[in-house]
Amino acid sequence: MGDGTLEYLIGGAVGLLSSLFGTVTRFDRERVFYPVVLVVVAAYYLLFAAIGGSPAAWPGELAGAAVFIVLAVLGYRVSLWIAAAGLVGHGLFDLVHPLIINDPGVPKWWPAFCFSADIPLGAYLAWRLSRFSVKPPLPARPHA
Repeated sequence: MGDGTLEYLIGGAVGLLSSLFGTVTRFDRERVFYPVVLVVVAAYYLLFAAIGGSPAAWPGELAGAAVFIVLAVLGYRVSLWIAAAGLVGHGLFDLVHPLIINDPGVPKWWPAFCFSADIPLGAYLAWRLSRFSVKPPLPARPHA
């Protein structure tokens, strides 16, 4: 990879196919599906920071992951629209990541790939939410 277009094409295909997989298998009928996807995509940069072995990368990577994990939790607890926005937002974060966080563990092709996967994931969720007016049930509250 690294030629400038292949990572975008493969990332877009992965994002779209992941969304379609969620629908075909009915996994996306569970309210938690897209918020968990958002947590996973946010956690990859933490993995890359561990691989890169650069202590200087950890504060930025932890802060970035924390933002998207909070959005995932809010998306699950409050509205899946927040999860959709979080996925699109993570895609935009991927574009600026190399400019704001120096993490030697991140593969050169990763930001373009992840951007191209995140945007279709968030857009597909937004399309599903706008298409179906039935609201998924809120998660059960634990009994104290």
